[in-house]
Amino acid sequence: MKTSKRHKDNLANYNKDTFYDIKEAIAIVKSFSKVKFDESFDMAINLGVDPKHADQLVRGTVSLPNGTGKNVKVIVLTKDDEKISQAKEAGANDAGFDDLFNKIKGGWVDFDAMVATPDIMPEVGKLGQILGPRGLMPNPKTGTVTDEVSKAVSDIMAGKVEFRVDKFGVIHVSVGKLSFDE
Repeated sequence: MKTSKRHKDNLANYNKDTFYDIKEAIAIVKSFSKVKFDESFDMAINLGVDPKHADQLVRGTVSLPNGTGKNVKVIVLTKDDEKISQAKEAGANDAGFDDLFNKIKGGWVDFDAMVATPDIMPEVGKLGQILGPRGLMPNPKTGTVTDEVSKAVSDIMAGKVEFRVDKFGVIHVSVGKLSFDE
């Protein structure tokens, strides 16, 4: 594999055999030569667990203080008119049930997160084959199945990220952009 000049220059700025604390590592990454877009800052953390065992499965959500730097598209599935208006006030891109349900059933998945109320989850379960493989299925453990739709939408818009250990025991999560201050 051929490496670029920029990559070779970046590799010369640090010693791969040295362990850096998080503040030093961020300073080194920010000193690398830049590209024309705002790069994401991702972390990969090796936990050394075996996720095949249920008691070692690590999963959860965390709200980042400055968000992720992404514009997130959130939709809300509910039949309650009051919750539809609350969701739209909180910043949801779309809210409702019948029209959204039919669009998704037809294959539309142009959104990043879905919030649903518990009363319609039996019907949302029918969309599992479409939403499940893309990681868009609402889940009570991650806070996307709730009666408090305005809080869920505002949390997701503010930078709530979901993390889950992969089959090798590593967590991969995007924690921000390089343009953020240290």
